Amino acid sequence: MSFADPVANILQMGLRDGMKVADLGAGSGHYALAAANIVGSKGRVYAIDVQEDVLKCIRDRAEEKGLKNIETVWGDVEKAGGTQLKDLSIDAVVLSNTLFQLNEKDDAIGEIKRILVSGGKLLVVDWAGAYGGIGPHKDHVISEHDAEQLFIHHGFHKVKAFRGGPHHYSLLFTAP
Repeated sequence: MSFADPVANILQMGLRDGMKVADLGAGSGHYALAAANIVGSKGRVYAIDVQEDVLKCIRDRAEEKGLKNIETVWGDVEKAGGTQLKDLSIDAVVLSNTLFQLNEKDDAIGEIKRILVSGGKLLVVDWAGAYGGIGPHKDHVISEHDAEQLFIHHGFHKVKAFRGGPHHYSLLFTAP
């Protein structure tokens, strides 16, 4: 079974050396690690999650790969200030396999808007459906259309949509 390809999806964002990236709901850290390779030693990747155990795994994997530009943050994206990042300090945000899990989507989008510079990139990757045991229950799936409308309603500008993998959609936005 193949899942989303973090490297291919990250490449769609146009990240450059020296950028600051936040991976919100970092989970396994695949996106944080992919971004860290692109932004280089002058860049910074903040892997943020509410589960401390996954953050330890990300730190361990970063160390194994010799990546010194990843900082793990125990934080809650659904709370104002919950990422612990400064206002307008981030060039790009990744929200992968997280949107469907958020109870307070509007609050999370408010936090993304707070940390993202004007014109900054937002990559949303989420499940296109329920696939019998993998991914979310069908009642929790957020359709691509609904996700797009949610972010547009909050002032984000859609750049493009693309397949994020065999079971995922991806949406790229810029911040207002």
